Amino acid sequence: MYWFEQGLCVLPAFLVVWSSATFIICYIIAIYRHDVDVIFPYISDTGVSPPESCIFGLMTFISACAGVGTIYARYKHVELLREDATNVSARLNKAALWLGVISCFGMCIVATFQETVVQIVHDIGAILFFVCGIVYIILQCFISFQAHPYGCSKYVFCVRVAIASLAAVAFVPTSVSIVQDYPFHVASAVCEWIVAFTFVFFFFTYIHDFKVSISLSHIVYSFLIYIYSFAKILLFLFSYSSLPYG
Repeated sequence: MYWFEQGLCVLPAFLVVWSSATFIICYIIAIYRHDVDVIFPYISDTGVSPPESCIFGLMTFISACAGVGTIYARYKHVELLREDATNVSARLNKAALWLGVISCFGMCIVATFQETVVQIVHDIGAILFFVCGIVYIILQCFISFQAHPYGCSKYVFCVRVAIASLAAVAFVPTSVSIVQDYPFHVASAVCEWIVAFTFVFFFFTYIHDFKVSISLSHIVYSFLIYIYSFAKILLFLFSYSSLPYG
């Protein structure tokens, strides 16, 4: 049996590969069509003009759904850990779940509302994605610390802390993207890429945890309920974004 066939390892693996491909493919197309500068454009700028905007929207939607699935599977995994690691906070676990879902929701807003069409909504989505995503991985570091030694190893915990710290530090220059000077613009764009990839690659650390036996049927049934509600919100967003703007 291959490693990705064990437990739910395929979820974080697919999420990381697909999300990375989303950013890279849209960047390559935008560069080929001369829609953005070669040197570190903002991620959103690579998905403004068609056809990359269509690809960006579709692939980001799939990434968001995979993100919600992975985040929910992690939530159920921590619930199982709490049977042995009783000091793990149930409220902290549930807070992390909702922050992760909100972050994925923000990702969909960013993909649906391009910055050249509805910038204020696009910026709100970006804030939800980055802020909630960073807080989510920080909470997961706390959960990993509380669950030790029943959760991840010390090495994986240190990797998670390093990723969370890098994302938190890189977010500060990203949040001041309004600065017009070119050096600050490039630094802000670079940090935006760092934050996005650190958030995505944080899920790679779940692979070892997801090798354990998890009740797949229970997770799938519960997850479908979340996806149904999540999809209704996204359908509303897509229908709203297709309306003409005056």
